[in-house]
Amino acid sequence: MDTNIILKYLSELDKNNNRDWFHEHKDQRLVAQKEFEELIQALIFEIGKFDASILLHNPKDLTFKMVRDTRFSHDKTPYNPAFRCHISSKGKLPVPVGYFLMIKPGNQSFLGGGLFADMFKDATALIRDYIYENSAEFLSIIEHPLFAENFKVSGTSLKNVPKEFSTECPAAEYLKYKSWYIEYPIDDTALCDASSFVDFASEKFLQMRPFNDFLNKALEGFVMPTR
Repeated sequence: MDTNIILKYLSELDKNNNRDWFHEHKDQRLVAQKEFEELIQALIFEIGKFDASILLHNPKDLTFKMVRDTRFSHDKTPYNPAFRCHISSKGKLPVPVGYFLMIKPGNQSFLGGGLFADMFKDATALIRDYIYENSAEFLSIIEHPLFAENFKVSGTSLKNVPKEFSTECPAAEYLKYKSWYIEYPIDDTALCDASSFVDFASEKFLQMRPFNDFLNKALEGFVMPTR
């Protein structure tokens, strides 16, 4: 588990973001991917101490592809020079929500929690209803000093509170949201020692857990759409 190998490969990919270089350096990529999967496994063991629902996953099944969809983007570089994973009770699916890690050199890495996807209208509706009905609990989580000093709730948002909800709700501002997520930024130096990073990341994920648990209670019964 050597995070420096991961950072080195991703830094070189960032400088050589083209298909020829990507395929010519397949062996280097596979070594870096193996190190990332070992890092995920270490995180699973640590997270499993407070959330046993994620323990049985294969790290390889929790990662995302590096290939970018450039059809509607001005940026035509073919690859995202980052390793990403989502660890939850059902793997890398966005629901239920879990623990997200992105490693991207240039101090662009972060730990994440909550619902990042905003295209599932049923999920958005369930969470809005649950926040409205349990606003005191929701605010007690996000306003807790330990949470508030580490995280800020973000997400795509409407301009106004949906008309079916009272604007007098204490959590009205969060009823505008279509997604609800939190991020903790990680600089490159924090990744240099893999063991220390695993301890640090698992501590932050533990601090995220009440937020994740709240959203997952809201999402009980949600079924991912099928194609």
